[in-house]
Amino acid sequence: MKQTILIVLGLLVSIGCSTTHVMVGQARPPTSPDQVKVYFTPPAKFEEIALVGSDSKGTLHFTDQGKIDAVLQRLKEEAASLGANGIIIQGIGEKGAVTVGSASVQSYGNAAYAQGFSVTRTGQIKTISAIAIWVQN
Repeated sequence: MKQTILIVLGLLVSIGCSTTHVMVGQARPPTSPDQVKVYFTPPAKFEEIALVGSDSKGTLHFTDQGKIDAVLQRLKEEAASLGANGIIIQGIGEKGAVTVGSASVQSYGNAAYAQGFSVTRTGQIKTISAIAIWVQN
C-alpha cells in the first residue's frame, strides 16, 4: 500500500503541478495551515483525508532547506484546504529540471541562417509526498 501511495503521488507531482491531492477519505471544513502538524510516524488516532504531494518548482529558494520549507508550506496549505490538521510524510526526494531550447533555420535565396539549441540543467527540485490526516484528540 505504501509503495502504491508513493507511486501515485510521484506521478502526480511529476506531471508539473506544484501541489496535488487525491481524496482517500472525507474532506472536512478548512483549517489554518498553521494548525497542520508534520508527522514522520503516525499519531495514535487519526483519519486519512487525502494523499498530497508537492515540489519546490517555482520557488525562489536556493538552499535545500529553503526548498524543503517551501514544499512543506505548500503541503500544509493544501492539507488545510481539505480540513486536515496533520500530514504524515511518506517520502522526500528530488528531481532535476531541464530546459531545452529549440532550433530553427531560415533561408533567403542562396543564404541560410541557422540557430542551434541548448540544454540547461537547473538546480534540483525537492519533492515531498504525504497523507493529509485529521488527528483525533
